[in-house]
Amino acid sequence: MNRRLVHCTAGLAACLSVLWALAPARTAPQPQADATARSWNQAVAPFRIVGNIYYVGANEITAFLMVTPAGDMVLDGGFVETAPQIEANIQRLGFRLSDVKILLNSHAHSDHAGGLAELKRATGAAFYASAADAPMLESGGHGDFAFGDRLTFPPVKPDHLVDDGDTVRLGATVLTAHLTPGHTKGCTTWTTTVEENGASHLVAFVCSTSVPSGYRLVGNSAYPEIADDYAKTFRILRSLPCDIFLGSHGSFFGLTEKREALASRPNSNPFVDPGGYQAFVDRSEAAFREELRRQQELAKAKTKD
Repeated sequence: MNRRLVHCTAGLAACLSVLWALAPARTAPQPQADATARSWNQAVAPFRIVGNIYYVGANEITAFLMVTPAGDMVLDGGFVETAPQIEANIQRLGFRLSDVKILLNSHAHSDHAGGLAELKRATGAAFYASAADAPMLESGGHGDFAFGDRLTFPPVKPDHLVDDGDTVRLGATVLTAHLTPGHTKGCTTWTTTVEENGASHLVAFVCSTSVPSGYRLVGNSAYPEIADDYAKTFRILRSLPCDIFLGSHGSFFGLTEKREALASRPNSNPFVDPGGYQAFVDRSEAAFREELRRQQELAKAKTKD
């Protein structure tokens, strides 16, 4: 199938048991037990979001394809079990796995890095990831500062390490890495610009801002600067202009609702949602501040005892 035609016309171990509150009516997940993981990994028909960006992930665990004349890029690999879905979705859209030249990661957790080794094998793509998350990626999640060895995945070694402000270019598509640490030490939010119907849109693929149950924000010897890193992340996210808000979990940006709205009203793209981005940052920062306050109070009470 002609790549350019498709690009123009194609229309988406047990672990912690607590979800993170990001909104009164919505929570955002973290890797969980098998039953929950399966519920996040349900198949979704791939579709074009905007410009050269396509959705190729599962219902909750996201993956994105960016198509260029020079080859394609994929952001995130989902669980180990998500990789075959991502591969099938790319092909279902009419693209070839061999055309994937660059593989990117948001952060080194098993629900986003689990499928990277398989995708790298299947595509032969060069893998780019943050230097701060590289040790976790190379160890397959062993020795995580919060999860220890409970959430491991097939190890994958980055071919190229990125730092804050670095860019990755393929054809005319340029992605910029913004280190937004806290959730992991190298959590990376990627930004780019796309064109659609003569309009330019700023896109942000948010890594994660959530504080999973069990994360120690106070007195964390394995990650002493964790609270400061979270605070830094919110400052960075507030500084980023964003028209189209995407992220590592579908529930962050309303994937299901927006996908359905796009299918029913293709002339009005619901993914153009700068207000939703700001609201997400507001909610998640409020949740972080409340959890930090709670842990600080507990620490003070223990000191008094």
